[in-house]
Amino acid sequence: MDGIADLGGTPGWGPVRPPMRDEPVFAEAWQRRAFALAILSSRVASGGVNTDAFRHALERLDRAAYFDDGYYGRWLNAGELMLHDSAVLAPGAVDARARNLRGERVTEPPSPEPHRPDYTPTAQGSLRTVDTAPAFTVGARVRARAASVPGHTRLPRYARGHPGTVQAVQPAAVLPDTNAHFQGENPQHVYSVRFDSRELWGADAEPFAVTLEMYESYLEAAA
Repeated sequence: MDGIADLGGTPGWGPVRPPMRDEPVFAEAWQRRAFALAILSSRVASGGVNTDAFRHALERLDRAAYFDDGYYGRWLNAGELMLHDSAVLAPGAVDARARNLRGERVTEPPSPEPHRPDYTPTAQGSLRTVDTAPAFTVGARVRARAASVPGHTRLPRYARGHPGTVQAVQPAAVLPDTNAHFQGENPQHVYSVRFDSRELWGADAEPFAVTLEMYESYLEAAA
């Protein structure tokens, strides 16, 4: 999905600040609560652990919900969106409850009838086994497919249509593009693919290498 979360390689954001050595995981107490609530909300809404569905919720947030509330606020907003999707919560329920807790008197929307997806992972985690041999080998020249995906994908925009070299064949894993929408795990081989920065962003780019983990369906053989 070409959404707000696909920021890699976009200009105008300034330099990346590396994390400080002693940077805490949670800078404020509310952040650890938001983290826990987001994980719980995702599992309640999905009927199980589906990280891809959670990532898809993140990329569907509007600009304010994605940026203005910070990293853990973004997680909390995504968890709430998933609860709305599965009708565990009615839209506006959280805001109404918060206002009532502040002493206001507002009518909270009635609880809807939940319609969670029919979802049961075939195993824990995302690694799976596939019977077919990998389509590409280490050293193979490949090209990221130049396709705009309407739903969730882990194929970043800045890599689409560009060639790279397979550095390693990784274990097969659940395909996020379908798993995020509860349309099946569809496991595929995964490849570590090295891209040259000047191939991705032009001859004036600072020279360095970018290695991406790419699912087999994201790639085609490069001429």
